[in-house]
Amino acid sequence: MPRYYTLDTETTAMNERKALERIDGGMGQKPALIIVDVVVGFTDPACPLGSEADSVVAANIQLLDAFHHAELPVVLTTVVYRSDDEASVFRSRVPALNLLTPDSDWVKFDPRLPLQASDLKLEKRHASSFHGTDLDDWLRSQQVDSVIVTGLTTSGCVRATAVDGLQNNYRVLVPREACGDRDPKAHEANLYDLNAKYADVVTLDNVLKALGS
Repeated sequence: MPRYYTLDTETTAMNERKALERIDGGMGQKPALIIVDVVVGFTDPACPLGSEADSVVAANIQLLDAFHHAELPVVLTTVVYRSDDEASVFRSRVPALNLLTPDSDWVKFDPRLPLQASDLKLEKRHASSFHGTDLDDWLRSQQVDSVIVTGLTTSGCVRATAVDGLQNNYRVLVPREACGDRDPKAHEANLYDLNAKYADVVTLDNVLKALGS
């Protein structure tokens, strides 16, 4: 049987403070915006996968306008399953994912987003926007050195994309108003954890001001 060790309250608090000691990465010289799964299936509460996400959409509209104005790279992802064998284990765990078929309106980008032809529209099968896609190769072809990760949901695909962004050696920023979750507690807990280890969790205003400068 494994042994489990406990620490006194003072030692635990000290260790938690040490765990949070890290240096902000900041925004690089060539950031890209990665909007994760802001699609109808996730922004329409009528879909089993969806929730009310008007404020998240509004924040991403501001970011899209700013990135387009600055002529910086933009990526938008959606989840599409084109055959039964794609992500079969994932889909067996979350059967509602089977709604995300090519002919479904659920996989379409939220119509409020001001998309441009130059934006990369990327299909994915799993949580991370990097997993099984050409995202990393495309970002490197654009000389990107940092990524702004937004979208839905914070505890799922946003978190996975942010962690993989770091693991692919990009600076990662997550503007808190531009991502959301069906569970507010999960949203806050995952932002806390991302900020502690993997990303700079910042305000939308921080990002917009940095782009403006």
